[in-house]
Amino acid sequence: MKTTILAVLLAGSALAACGPTAAPANDTATAPANDTAPTGTLPPNIAAAAADPARGTVTATDAARHGPEILAFAGVKAGDKVIDLIPGGGYWTKLFAKSVGPSGHVYGIWPQPYAAEARSNVVDYQKLGTTPDFANVSASTQPATSLTAAEPVDLVFTAQNYHDYPDKFMGSLDPSVFNKLAFAALKPGGTLLIIDHAAAAGSAMRDTDTLHRIDPATVKSQVVAAGFEFVGESPLLANKSDDHSLAVFDKAVRGKTDQFIYKFRKPG
Repeated sequence: MKTTILAVLLAGSALAACGPTAAPANDTATAPANDTAPTGTLPPNIAAAAADPARGTVTATDAARHGPEILAFAGVKAGDKVIDLIPGGGYWTKLFAKSVGPSGHVYGIWPQPYAAEARSNVVDYQKLGTTPDFANVSASTQPATSLTAAEPVDLVFTAQNYHDYPDKFMGSLDPSVFNKLAFAALKPGGTLLIIDHAAAAGSAMRDTDTLHRIDPATVKSQVVAAGFEFVGESPLLANKSDDHSLAVFDKAVRGKTDQFIYKFRKPG
């Protein structure tokens, strides 16, 4: 990742950033919520996870990030096995861990190029699984061309990281590499959930390294090409007023970018 981008992040930011950093902004969210949709009633396992004091002060960011509602959209159940790809400061992992319970497991996976830029996050995350509250969490650092857990999983989840794969610091990988890895890691019938910053329609992957955005239609077509079925999308993080021509770090949109939430299913 470019040095200038890292400097902005490390200076202390709010929300909706992406790319590697010692303190990912998407794990220190305090920004106001984007346009929202009615959330309904949370499943009991997710409601209990959201209220669990072991999550700490990050519960204050739920209103902006809609974590509990997004887990409900993903269909997370007690006993599920989850891959949390590039877990940052652990916001999503803590929700997953409490939602799947002691019979479930969360595999936090860092691609090596990303881990090299986010060393302090990786160290802190490795400690998480040694605590009694999050004993069902394990961490690993793997090549960017790998995505393996100790068992087939029910969910592969990534937030604001899909667009990083084609960038130079990740090895300029075609996202099809990740999509195929996710497909192989999932149980038949398993779910792939992708959250990312929306780029302008028709821009494809033009803006991944500059604006840190990607065209949602491109993501959908790439994932479906890997064998997944598109299940649906959630508007929880949509923001119609976002200017898609601005970088996600721009003060005008930072913390309130237009983000898409896509749900895919592995047939079976």
